[in-house]
Amino acid sequence: MARTKEFDPDAALQAALELFHARGYEATSMSDLVEHLGIGRASIYATFGNKHELYLKAMDRYGESTGAVTVAELSGDGPPLEAVRAVVRRFAAEATTDDRRLLGCLFTNTAAELGPHDAQAARRVERGWEQIETLLHASLERARARGELPEGRDPRALARMLLVLLQGIRVTGKASQDPARIRDAAEQALTLLD
Repeated sequence: MARTKEFDPDAALQAALELFHARGYEATSMSDLVEHLGIGRASIYATFGNKHELYLKAMDRYGESTGAVTVAELSGDGPPLEAVRAVVRRFAAEATTDDRRLLGCLFTNTAAELGPHDAQAARRVERGWEQIETLLHASLERARARGELPEGRDPRALARMLLVLLQGIRVTGKASQDPARIRDAAEQALTLLD
C-alpha cells in the first residue's frame, strides 16, 4: 500500500522558493532545505528530485507569480503608457524598500549566479525576461496607436531598454544605500517615453 504524503507539496515548494530567493542556489544546502521545509531528505527527492530540480521548479513558481503581477499591470484598460511607467516605478520602489531590496529578483540573481554555466536555469531566466519584454512591447505599441507615445519612438527598442533597466534596478537595489540613485535612474529612463 502506497503511503500518502504527510506534507503539502505546494507549501513545501513555496518554502523552497523563499529559501533559494533569500540565499541563492549555491549557498542553500540540502540540509538547509530539509530544515526549512520541515520534511525529510527522502521526501524531497521523491517529490521534487534533486536540489537542482527543486531549484528549477522554484524558478517556475517564481515566474508564474511575478509574471501574473506584471501581466495584470500591463493588460489593464487604462492608458498603456501610464501602466508602463507604473511598472518601472514599482520596480524602483521595491528595490529601495528594505524588506524587498535585499532579495532582488530570483531571475536576475540566477542569471548572475548560474546563468553562465547552467543552461536549464539560463533558459528559465530568458523566458522570464522575454515575457516582460513582450508585455512592455505590447503596451508601448498600444500607447503608440493611441497617440501616447511620440511617433519617432521604437516600441521594441524601448521595451528592451526598459527590461535591461528593470534588471539593473534589481541588482543596484541589492547593494546601494542610496534610494535616490535608483529613483533618479528610473525617472530619467521614463523621459524617453515623452
